[in-house]
Amino acid sequence: MKFIKKWGISFIIGIAAICISPPAKAAENPFVDVSPKDAHYQAIVELFDKGIVEGTSSKTFESYKAVTRKEAALFIVNALQFDTFDGEDPGFKDVPKSSKYYGAIAVLSQKKIISGYPDGTFKPNHPLTRSQIAKMLSLAFELDISKNTTTPFEDVNTIQDIPTRQYIQTLVDYKITTGTTPTTFSPYQSLTRGQLATFLKRAIDAVDAANFEFIGVE
Repeated sequence: MKFIKKWGISFIIGIAAICISPPAKAAENPFVDVSPKDAHYQAIVELFDKGIVEGTSSKTFESYKAVTRKEAALFIVNALQFDTFDGEDPGFKDVPKSSKYYGAIAVLSQKKIISGYPDGTFKPNHPLTRSQIAKMLSLAFELDISKNTTTPFEDVNTIQDIPTRQYIQTLVDYKITTGTTPTTFSPYQSLTRGQLATFLKRAIDAVDAANFEFIGVE
């Protein structure tokens, strides 16, 4: 464990202030279709409170609805606070500049986190698959990509595309996913909005933990 010496009364006062600070107020749940019994409840409520995810209406989240490619792009950009004004025009003919998702899609395209289709489209309203989110999260959060091409999932180990298997294993390494069962990941299944919220929260927590530095006083 690495310790950093800090001296001075102001530092000690600061530490004391942190210790006696009242606990943060719990985030409120505005969604009538999301209950504390739901597996994705905590992630949805916490990320909504932080402005990272949004509902399908002011009162509904529809956590079991397939998340679209444009929604995933927006939520990831919100989580990482990317500057969407600097994104170059990706030229997708089905993503007009008037779209609320344009900036998020543009900046992720510029960073080569997402790509379009050979016909010049992005298909923003199409469902996102579980294998596609593995790539997006691995690249967007700059995770250490696994060199292991064998995963715990039987339905992933048969995929011919090696990078796809590595992206999925990367999510396993960071404990972002445990699969749909212990031996399956369902790579071509549509990702749900609730699953994306949980994946995002775990990715944020994993990166925060990796960047955490313990500061002690000798």
